[in-house]
Amino acid sequence: MRRFARLFNEVDSTNRTNEKVAALVRYFAEAPPADAAWTIALIAGGKIIRAVPFALLRALAAEASTLPAWMIDESYHAVGDLSETLALLVPDSSEAGAEGTDLPLSTLIEQFILPLPRIDKESQRRLITKAWAILTAPQRFLFHKLISSAFRMGVSRSLLIRGLAEHSGMDAAVIAHRLSGGWKPSAENYLKLVSAEVDASEPGRPYPFCLAHPLQDDLASLGPPADWQVEWKWDGIRAQLIRRAGRALLWSRGDEMISDSFPELIEAGAALPEGTVLDGEILAWENDRPLPFAELQRRINRKQVNVMLFADVPVVFLAYDLLEEHAVDLRPLPMGARRARLEALMGTITDPLLRVPPLVEVEEWPQAMALLEGSRQRRVEGLMLKRRDSPYVVGRARGAWWKLKIDPYTIDTVLVAAQPGSGRRSSVYTDYTFAVRDGEQFVTIAKAYSGLTDAEIAEVDRWVRRHTIERHGPVRVVKPELVFELAFEAIQESTRHKAGLALRFPRIAHWRRDKPVSEIDTLDSMRALLKMTRR
Repeated sequence: MRRFARLFNEVDSTNRTNEKVAALVRYFAEAPPADAAWTIALIAGGKIIRAVPFALLRALAAEASTLPAWMIDESYHAVGDLSETLALLVPDSSEAGAEGTDLPLSTLIEQFILPLPRIDKESQRRLITKAWAILTAPQRFLFHKLISSAFRMGVSRSLLIRGLAEHSGMDAAVIAHRLSGGWKPSAENYLKLVSAEVDASEPGRPYPFCLAHPLQDDLASLGPPADWQVEWKWDGIRAQLIRRAGRALLWSRGDEMISDSFPELIEAGAALPEGTVLDGEILAWENDRPLPFAELQRRINRKQVNVMLFADVPVVFLAYDLLEEHAVDLRPLPMGARRARLEALMGTITDPLLRVPPLVEVEEWPQAMALLEGSRQRRVEGLMLKRRDSPYVVGRARGAWWKLKIDPYTIDTVLVAAQPGSGRRSSVYTDYTFAVRDGEQFVTIAKAYSGLTDAEIAEVDRWVRRHTIERHGPVRVVKPELVFELAFEAIQESTRHKAGLALRFPRIAHWRRDKPVSEIDTLDSMRALLKMTRR
């Protein structure tokens, strides 16, 4: 646990990529395999199920510190992060010592954290207070984050892979592939991950996805259009359809197996030759055109799909790349060669649920811009530009693939509530709730966390503190006066907000200091937009 806390502090105290990678290399050189495995799982996005409610933690902290509940709440408002607040308020124990416990991270997780959801409250109390007795305040902070499913470390998956590659001497692409496909934390799996002598491949393992950068420069900077393969950018679920070892599997870009959500695609995938991996997009599809993404969401994360949904939300798999053929890895081949093999293969498949979308013919770049303007009518997000000579690489390789997206929708809203952020922004109000007008009332429609500069965040923070009219835990309700323009990709019906609508990928586009609240968008205008996007 000491090593893990030291790693967290080292990566949290720097923005320099090389320093973070160096900290990871040092950690993996020292950590026991079981601890290293859990650290990988936590950094890579694996979450421990929320073990206990914060209300119980707060009550136990009040008991341990002998402080009244109101003082704990006031401390929380001052600090802005409940995990940190409780870690500071719980008194240090003589058992912890100056450096805290040398209990392995894996033991803390497996013996103190994972059992918590399965035991009664009294047993939870004993286990939590036992953990507090051997942890210092910084270690208690991490313990609280872990048991509340709120743990985040300032290391991306790509930096994790770099650190593991430097530590093990393995190629980063090999590490990335071995980590894909639902990697499970264990000492044995960690040793396989970093071993040059072990073949850690499994029949159902997907390849790490190749990703695109947003194109910021003029299209002319890319050179002749003939050097590029142009495709529509589909608004669905990026996935790999795998046919190996006598079965078909579907993996999403988030390393989640989604076979159970789309059984008809698994049935169609059985027609693929053995040793085939397709990269493509799952789309809700009807009358030979895509349905809105909101329809597809009805099928996502369902372990058992009601048969009625098959008719209500039919789907297809649009394959746009061939990564493996006859069990041979084709990723080193150029894009043009992979596309030719893909078309030849899919020409032998008759199932209408598996399709190859046609390429977009572009002779001059102004044609691409004209086509981009009609993207919404086609229910696509824009264009994909892929160099015909590019291999299929891990992650984002600048210059190989670009995405050219249509401008987002925008609306004007008013700020109605704010709460502190997390990590370094845990004492600053950075998480905002926005509303539109409904007659004389305001109804919430979105939460947004990004888009403002540091200076603007500081200004809004000061304004929120001076104009609070109600408090609900960490949330401050404020006077509806500040107008912000939000950008978003789509709108759909939802019970999440009072407006009965939700925005997809909302972010702050501008602080509209020039616009009064009386001129913000209305609920009627949002419903009209929803109706228009459904046509």
